[in-house]
Amino acid sequence: MRIRIVDAFTDRPFSGNPAGVLLLDSDGFPDTGRLQQVAAEVNLSETAFAHPLPPGGDADWALRWFTPATEVDMCGHATLATAHVLHTTGTASGTVRFSARCGILTTTAHRDGTLTMDFPTAPLAPLAIPPGLARALGAEPVSVHDTGAQIGDLLIELTDEATVRALAPDLAALTALPRSDVIVTAAAGDASLGYDFVSRGFFPGVGIDEDPVTGSAHTALAPFWSPRLGRDDLTGLQVSARSGRVLTSLRGDRTLLTGSAVTVIDGELLTAL
Repeated sequence: MRIRIVDAFTDRPFSGNPAGVLLLDSDGFPDTGRLQQVAAEVNLSETAFAHPLPPGGDADWALRWFTPATEVDMCGHATLATAHVLHTTGTASGTVRFSARCGILTTTAHRDGTLTMDFPTAPLAPLAIPPGLARALGAEPVSVHDTGAQIGDLLIELTDEATVRALAPDLAALTALPRSDVIVTAAAGDASLGYDFVSRGFFPGVGIDEDPVTGSAHTALAPFWSPRLGRDDLTGLQVSARSGRVLTSLRGDRTLLTGSAVTVIDGELLTAL
């Protein structure tokens, strides 16, 4: 079975967020434990598994995502990576509909090679700063928001871009908190550089110390920053070591996420699923 490693939210190899992608030729998924074993072996922040669905339904492909430790409800970069593989291999064209745990997600390919994903917008709710959070982060939050059940992370605003870039959280202390998975963000220090806000994502609760570029986080970042900046269409830069850009378009209860992807490894899984 073919297995590919795709760098998402970038047009350059060895940047963005790498995801494993396996397109299954069956009409169902193998045992969940087996999928988890493969994801642990790939050992990237997410590995996506997809199989085709019968024509005439609400979706074209069924899609699941696994970190090395657990299955997740929503993942942006591995969805982008899966759509990229479908289009670059000639398996699909135009718009592809995925059936996932978080509902129906669509991806649309553009002539310039970018892909746009249609995801549900995260419902933000302000929270009091949890005890111990500032110490675990190593920075004082400006504000904290809950991102709702599908994402389940805390969205934390910090004072400025420099603070986000320099952040070195105590991951053991963060993991000990009741809510350990966090998205940190701040406005761009210089908007002339082509991005409007920065972010980083730390998700030790699902086995990811720092995620390079988190598509799903931008379904919360878009409704956070668009009202503040007065524009529905923004560009986010996730300032991890690998870095990547996500274009966001807030459309009410849906958020469009646009980015590029590049396949860096195309190999074979030698063990049957």
